Amino acid sequence: MKLLLKIEELAQLLLALFVFTYLPYAWWVLPATFLLPDLSMLGYVAGPRVGAVCYNLAHHKALALAVGVAGWVLGLPLLVLAGTVLLGHSAFDRLLGYGLKHTTGFHDTHLGQVGAKHVGTHSTH
Repeated sequence: MKLLLKIEELAQLLLALFVFTYLPYAWWVLPATFLLPDLSMLGYVAGPRVGAVCYNLAHHKALALAVGVAGWVLGLPLLVLAGTVLLGHSAFDRLLGYGLKHTTGFHDTHLGQVGAKHVGTHSTH
């Protein structure tokens, strides 16, 4: 099942890349904007609850699709770009195992714990 989910995330990332090729922007715009959704981590300055809300909002694929479709319907390529970046970035994160955050802390996600080993935890490998 894990492989199937990774293939699904890869397909979404490739879709975002495909959509980008039809936008009126230079190739460098995508890598230049790709990490912008991670600015949402600044919400963690206000604590884990606010941080999780900010992070999850910026990494929610429904928001990415809504922004992208709104841009398409309204004829606003900048909104399509924003939706494309949000979708591609979120799919890439999930492909790497970084999921939506729980309010208990940055390392606790809907896909399990991520990041550095926590104090008091021991590896079973």
